[in-house]
Amino acid sequence: MLDVAIIGAGPAGLSAGLYASRMGLKTKIFEKLNPGGQITLSSEIENYPGVCDVKSGLELMECWPKQAQKFGCEIEINIVSKIYKEDNFKIVLNDRVEEAKNVIIATGASPKRAGFEGEEEFIGRGVSTCAVCDGFFYRNQEVAVIGGGDTALEEAIYLSGIAKKVYLIHRRDKFRAAPATIKRVLSNDKIKILYNSKVKKVYGEQFVEGIIVNQDNKEIDLKVPGVFVFVGNIKNTDILKDDKEFICKMCEDGSVCVDLNMQTSLKGLYAVGDIRANSPKQVVCAASDGAIAALAIVKEINKG
Repeated sequence: MLDVAIIGAGPAGLSAGLYASRMGLKTKIFEKLNPGGQITLSSEIENYPGVCDVKSGLELMECWPKQAQKFGCEIEINIVSKIYKEDNFKIVLNDRVEEAKNVIIATGASPKRAGFEGEEEFIGRGVSTCAVCDGFFYRNQEVAVIGGGDTALEEAIYLSGIAKKVYLIHRRDKFRAAPATIKRVLSNDKIKILYNSKVKKVYGEQFVEGIIVNQDNKEIDLKVPGVFVFVGNIKNTDILKDDKEFICKMCEDGSVCVDLNMQTSLKGLYAVGDIRANSPKQVVCAASDGAIAALAIVKEINKG
C-alpha cells in the first residue's frame, strides 16, 4: 500500500512527489499523459525564480520528474477514473485498483477553447491562455484578447501595460465582469473593444500572424502576433465524483475547497495547483502547494 498517491504530474504533483518521497514515504504519481503539465505548452518561461535563462515550458519541466524519481518517487502513465475511500483510499486505474493512505489531487484545470479555426494548431505559437506567462514577448506590439468576463478584462488591462495596443474581442454587447474592472477597461486608451464579435480563424506560417474577426457580418483582418483566450476553464474534478456526488466539499466556481495545508473536507485527501480554490495559476505557486500538502502528510503520519 502507498503512503501517498498523487494524481497528476504537473508542477504541483511533481513537487508533492519530490517532498513526500524525500521524507521517506512510499509515493507514486499517476499521470495520464507525459509529466510536466500545462506549462509545457508555453513557448518561453522567464519568471520562475532561480532560473535566469529563458526556457520553454518543456525545458523548464524536463528535470522535475527525474528529481522526484531520484528520491524513490514512482511515476506511472495510467488513467485514474475514480477515487473513493473505505478504510483507505482506492484509486481506480485502467487495469487495477491501487490502495493509499493519503491522496493528493493535482489534476489541474483545462482552459476552455473559443472554438475558432487554427486555435489548437497555434497553441504555444501565438495563441496563449496566460498573459503573465507570455505577455512580455509582445512588448510594443498589438495583441488580441478574447473573452468578456473578469479574467479577460483583467488580462487585457495587464497586457495594455506591455503591448502597444490590445483588441478586446467579446461576442456580446456588454461584459460580465465587475463594474470597477469594466470602468478601468473603458477608460484605457490602449484597449480597443470589439463588441458583438467572434474570431473566425487565426492564421500564419510557423507562428500567428493575424486573426479574422466576424463583427456584424463583416470580416476584419487584425494583424496581431499574439492571441490570448480567456473564455473560462474547466476544473478537472471528475475523478472526485462518486456517482453524481463529490467525495469532498466543492466551491461555487467548481474548484476544490481546501484549508491552509491543502487538505480537503475529507481527511487524507489533498488538492493542489489549479484545481484548488483561489489558485493563482502560476508554476511557482503550484510547486508550493505540492510541497505544503506533502509536508502536511508527513506531519500527520509522524503523529501516528
